Amino acid sequence: MSIPADSLTIGAVAKRVGVAIDTIRYYEREGLLPAPLRRASGYRSYGEGTIAQLRFIRRAKQLGFTLEEIRELLALSADRQRGVKAVKQRAQQRLAALEQRIVELQRVRDGLAQLVESCPGHGAPEQCPILRALTDEVPA
Repeated sequence: MSIPADSLTIGAVAKRVGVAIDTIRYYEREGLLPAPLRRASGYRSYGEGTIAQLRFIRRAKQLGFTLEEIRELLALSADRQRGVKAVKQRAQQRLAALEQRIVELQRVRDGLAQLVESCPGHGAPEQCPILRALTDEVPA
């Protein structure tokens, strides 16, 4: 199999996309990227398609998608029949999960803010409301 003249090394791809070389290797092992062609020297050789896929993966991760969800999105992106509808459904599911996580984080923030407000910031450690809240047994 011949290697295209415009093929890129793993270092060049990593630099263009802004990821570590180990990240590219990891995505290959996880099946998010196809196995690259190999030069006669054994070095990996990549084309522009790999750069597009890596950017897709990176942006999907920034939006909170897991690697498994990204694998599904990549597969759906090639599905001409139901791809767009299914991608929208996955995005709606991710959005709902993020909204639930935001509610949980706001609850945690409010509880921590209340502890910080009630702590005088001086005195005996056993009187600190923050330390008491962390060490006291919480009913199940």
